[in-house]
Amino acid sequence: MKVSFALILVACAGLQAQELSRPRILGVPHVAFRVHDIEASRHFYRDFLGYTEPFSIKAADGKLIMAFIKINDRQYVELSPEAKPDDPRFLHLALETDNAEGLRQYMKSKGYKVPEKPASKGRIGNTATGLDDPEGDHIDVTQYEPEGSSMKDVGKDMPDSRISRRLTHVGFHVSKPETARFYIDALGFREFWRGSADGKKVSYSNLMAPEGTEYVEFLFGSVDTPERRGTVYHIALEVPDMDAALAKLNANPARKDYRRPIEVHTGKNHKRQANLFDPDGTRVELMEDHTVDGLPSPMTTLPMFEK
Repeated sequence: MKVSFALILVACAGLQAQELSRPRILGVPHVAFRVHDIEASRHFYRDFLGYTEPFSIKAADGKLIMAFIKINDRQYVELSPEAKPDDPRFLHLALETDNAEGLRQYMKSKGYKVPEKPASKGRIGNTATGLDDPEGDHIDVTQYEPEGSSMKDVGKDMPDSRISRRLTHVGFHVSKPETARFYIDALGFREFWRGSADGKKVSYSNLMAPEGTEYVEFLFGSVDTPERRGTVYHIALEVPDMDAALAKLNANPARKDYRRPIEVHTGKNHKRQANLFDPDGTRVELMEDHTVDGLPSPMTTLPMFEK
């Protein structure tokens, strides 16, 4: 009897260890936005920023559900027509994994609410499931499949007209310590930089995907106006040379349709940046891949959340 009980304990310990094994999180494969005028948004991303739209999802009646703007073989911006004008522009961010169902099971073992339905193939053939962080922002957990539209398009639809070849991060509003625990303790993201705009409280925090090179950016403070939300909920595109990137934009015939000034500034992270805004006011940040002085940028020691 003692031997049998010991074997049961060993078996249970093995099952528990298996439950707590987190599948790899490889990066940020896409971010999705609702848009008011899909043709205006296409003009911005395709004609002005130089990207292509290799595929889309349409309803049975031919109505567009989602357009896929390709940044590179593993990263996209997804655009969905709004249902009503006051819909939030930010729809979801995505995390790439090599085991979507395993990540669903893992997060369930951590006590988080997950879909009851196992991960399954979506409309473009990738396996996916969903999570919601403590702020209520949705995460599309994506596992690329060889037969999916994304992998079938590998090596294609990446013209030299692209203003950037890599999405480095997606930024969103964070107000709760449990949100940090969700990303850091449960999902395994690691903070590598923290900044303050006024030296009194934290303004942003950058957290790297555990097995990837892209990151999420927490932004703190209020999001009480559509303009502020459009600035906070954003994407960042990496450029090696800001002057060359701006020259490329200014030489683009579509520049005449972009009515905002484009200004370059050096951020708190010591990298040169320029903010663009799509037709709905969502920020697209261009950021150089190096600091202006070639040195690591200073990081504030202020606490992430005020006590």
